[in-house]
Amino acid sequence: MCNLYSMTSSQQAIRALMRVVDDRTGNLPPLPAIYPDSLAPVVRQAEKGGRELAMLRWGMPGPAQFGGHPVTNIRNTRSPYWRRWLGPPHRCLVPVTAFCEWQDTKPKKTPVWFALDEQRPLFAFAGIWTRWTGMRGSKANPVEGEHQLYGFLTTEANDVVGPIHPKAMPVLLTTPDEMNTWLEAPWEIARELQRPLPDGQMQIVAKGERKDGEEQ
Repeated sequence: MCNLYSMTSSQQAIRALMRVVDDRTGNLPPLPAIYPDSLAPVVRQAEKGGRELAMLRWGMPGPAQFGGHPVTNIRNTRSPYWRRWLGPPHRCLVPVTAFCEWQDTKPKKTPVWFALDEQRPLFAFAGIWTRWTGMRGSKANPVEGEHQLYGFLTTEANDVVGPIHPKAMPVLLTTPDEMNTWLEAPWEIARELQRPLPDGQMQIVAKGERKDGEEQ
C-alpha cells in the first residue's frame, strides 16, 4: 500500500488545476514526505458551493471489528462500511506530485518513487473524507477531539508499479475532467475511475535510500 507521498507543487497550481475558490491552508509549504496521520492538503466541495482547499489528517476511521485502526488506502468499495462515504459530499482530491512504494529487497526494503514524468507534475489521488471524534496523533503528541480525516482509493497495479508492489496502486486522476467526475458524478459513473493509470502515463522517477525522509 502507499504510505508515503509528496506534494511539492505550489498552492497556485493546485487552485488552478482543481478549480479551488476557497483556500483555507494559509501559507502551504512544499511537503516532500507525507506519512500516515500527517496533515496534508485536500480539495473538496465546500458546504456553500464551490471547492475548498483544506488541511486534513491522513487515515480514515477503520472498522471497529478490526480494532478501528486508521485506514490510509481503500480498495474494496463494494463494502457496506465504505459505501457511506462514496457519494459526492464525501469525495475529495488529494494533490500529489509523487508517491512511494517499497521494493522487497534485502537486507532492507528500497523506496521507489513514481510520478507522471521526471518533472513531477501535479495530479490527484481519488480520495474520500469524513469528520470523526476521538484520539489521533502519536503517543508523544496525542490530539483528542474532532478530526477531519481522509484516505484514497487503490486499484490493481499496472505494469509500472506491479514489479515493485504487485498488490495495488493508488487511483490517479490526471485531467480536469477526471477530477470533475470524481467530485461531482453519481457513484455509478465515478466508480469507473477506480482503475490503474495506463502504463505510458507514469514512470519511476527515483529509487534508493531516502535522506531525512525526503523524496529522492
